Amino acid sequence: MRALVKQEAAPGLTLKDVPVPEMGPGEVKIRVKKTAICGTDIHIFNWDAWAAATIPYPMTVGHEFVGVVEELGADVKEFYIGQRVSGEGHIVCGICRNCRAGREHYCPNTMGVGVNRPGAFADYLVIPAHNVYPIPDSIPDEFAALLDPYGNAVHTALKFDLTGEDVLITGAGAIGLMAAAICRHVGARHIVVTDLIEKRLALAEKMGASKGFKVGRDDMKTVMTELGMKEGFDVGLEMSGAPPALDLMIDSMNNGGQIALLGLFADKVPLDLSRAIFKSLRFTCIYGREMFDTWHKGLAMLESGLDISPVITHQLDLEDFDQGFAALNNGEAIKVLLNLNKVH
Repeated sequence: MRALVKQEAAPGLTLKDVPVPEMGPGEVKIRVKKTAICGTDIHIFNWDAWAAATIPYPMTVGHEFVGVVEELGADVKEFYIGQRVSGEGHIVCGICRNCRAGREHYCPNTMGVGVNRPGAFADYLVIPAHNVYPIPDSIPDEFAALLDPYGNAVHTALKFDLTGEDVLITGAGAIGLMAAAICRHVGARHIVVTDLIEKRLALAEKMGASKGFKVGRDDMKTVMTELGMKEGFDVGLEMSGAPPALDLMIDSMNNGGQIALLGLFADKVPLDLSRAIFKSLRFTCIYGREMFDTWHKGLAMLESGLDISPVITHQLDLEDFDQGFAALNNGEAIKVLLNLNKVH
């Protein structure tokens, strides 16, 4: 079968033929139809310090996908051949304290699809049946392929009660943009999204933001006044991983405000915590999705009319993967889908 493989300790990926993954008891073999390139895949493609310290090679990468069930392992009875599915990319141990308490997203033994085990940039993927998630007929393949990053946005945004609240989102990447749409969908009042790129801010407004804030040009107090805000933001969603963005967020929060941190910071963050303490701010760190409540709520919002299609800027064949990674690296793309229409 075809697969995109991190073949060596160097930038880039290699499209090559590899054996179809073997399936064991309790597992499902999925024929992949569409995949999406994640920020994690960019790190692996570029072979940065995190990737070099984390990724064994050769490794088939990728973890955002939609496909159909090709084969069922022994004792798997909850799915059927040909069923449309996606899947949770975090494989948990099932026996640690958090797993046994129903908090699988906190499992310290998590293995990542496309990171620690063969991934979804391939014609076939094998994962445990526990991780397979059926896709309703009403959800198009393009949305289903994005359920992993969309789930990050859902988990982050829904950590707080957003009804009638003012929300600041720092970072207008794919997850930040989808978070803006979610906040609007569930009833936030004002939503401000910050970024350095004007076209992303325009897209944020298209997806439900009250205002796109260009860093280095706009003044937050002026924006808040224009929106009729008399106090700071109630909820902050940090999606950028940029220390100056976190600084701006802390300065802009109302006393007692809540901040969710999803963006990954490349280095240690110098921070004046006294400001946060005097404001009685509460911080929550987010990693991945709640298994599997986030999947249920995310699909329910899509079925009730939430539109995330504007974040899909490119659709390419698997063979054109280099174009997709280049478009993401140069900032031209937001979300790139790779189509696997031919099975080898």
